[in-house]
Amino acid sequence: MKTNDEIQKDVMAEIKWDSQLRDVFPEIGVSVKDGVVTLTGTVDNYGKKLAAEHAAQRVQGVKVVASDIEVKIPAFGMKTDTQIAEAINNALRWNSAINEDKIEVKVDNGWVDLDGEVEWEYQKIAAQNSVEDLLGVKGVTNNIHVKPTIIDSKDIKKRITEAFHRNATIDSGAIELETSGSEITLKGKVKSWAERKEAERVAWSSPGVLAVNNQIEIDAGIFV
Repeated sequence: MKTNDEIQKDVMAEIKWDSQLRDVFPEIGVSVKDGVVTLTGTVDNYGKKLAAEHAAQRVQGVKVVASDIEVKIPAFGMKTDTQIAEAINNALRWNSAINEDKIEVKVDNGWVDLDGEVEWEYQKIAAQNSVEDLLGVKGVTNNIHVKPTIIDSKDIKKRITEAFHRNATIDSGAIELETSGSEITLKGKVKSWAERKEAERVAWSSPGVLAVNNQIEIDAGIFV
């Protein structure tokens, strides 16, 4: 079981290890209380902010990550909202996983809002991933709605359970899966935030899933 100080050191080491963050590592602060990690500081693009969050989530013992990192874009990276919108439309157009006609893009002072409707969760994620690292983007709100093909809830549960068993990252025996129509509830205890997120990702990847309620707990005692 890790103490707050041990988690802090591990998170800092993971951030420093991440090749995307090595140039901004000294600018990122890390504090920990009862497994809740708070990140502070400044980075020069939105992708690095996300990378810092993901780095913290990979560390065992982390229960929640709160990000207060600010994105300050340098002068050479500044783009108008029109330029950002054009870059986003091009990125969506070139992404084979996405039908750009189904996605609506709005940009306000560098902040991007995505709306529209897709059939799969991976398409919603792909749309956001296409935007996050573009120059000038300060943040992304993904309001894309997933409207899946209707599939029997028993079949959904069977497919997700089989996917859990195939996945080397997930301890399938530690996760309880409940279905109510197209809604999935995940329960149980896992060793890390990364495993919790992977279980949620797998659940979302099944055809017919409309909502995932992730109630999985991180099984890591914190001693100060």
